[in-house]
Amino acid sequence: MKILIIEDDKHILSLLYREFEEADYIVDSAMNGLDGEYLAEVNSYDIIILDWMLPSKSGIEILQSLRSKRVSTPIIMLSAKGEIEDKVSGLNIGADDYLSKPFSFDELLARVNSLHRRNLSKGINTITINKLTINLDDKSVKKEDTNIPLSAKEYELLMFLIKHKNTIVSIPTIQEQLWDQDTHINSNVIQVTIYNLRKKLGKEVIQSYRNLGYKIEDR
Repeated sequence: MKILIIEDDKHILSLLYREFEEADYIVDSAMNGLDGEYLAEVNSYDIIILDWMLPSKSGIEILQSLRSKRVSTPIIMLSAKGEIEDKVSGLNIGADDYLSKPFSFDELLARVNSLHRRNLSKGINTITINKLTINLDDKSVKKEDTNIPLSAKEYELLMFLIKHKNTIVSIPTIQEQLWDQDTHINSNVIQVTIYNLRKKLGKEVIQSYRNLGYKIEDR
């Protein structure tokens, strides 16, 4: 999963960055509103964590701007503001969740995972596509009645392809979304992951398009 954190407190940002990376998330970050809004507009993220009070442009202004431009990425607002009126204002403008500071990382992580599951499944905890059934709660995968054990990266890649079902996804796009840009890898790493995934699920599940990428069709 790829997330964007827009937070101007260096201590909080450093803590969140480290904790999310240790939880195998791909993390981008910005410390002011203008940079954060730019990243949110030009990149694709699964979740945006957005602080209310930011230099250059406030979180609520960023939220309004993104929603007016039809950027529908789920957004969790963070704020030292705890008043009900502030929470209502943020949610009414288009935030998907709201967390008051101080907060525990475990609670934030649970909210991120819950929001991501809800966004993927539209409120359903299982996804069925072709002969696969994916349980979003325990991240288990079955093909018909057989359990298919997947590594964390294989599962993440499968969910990314399902999210973009019926669309050919290129290797550069997969690398950008699922591998840290600061980590230098070659395309063989992705191709090996794809190979292992197709071997486990069946080649008919993930279609390969030479020099173009890969696709899961919802048949």
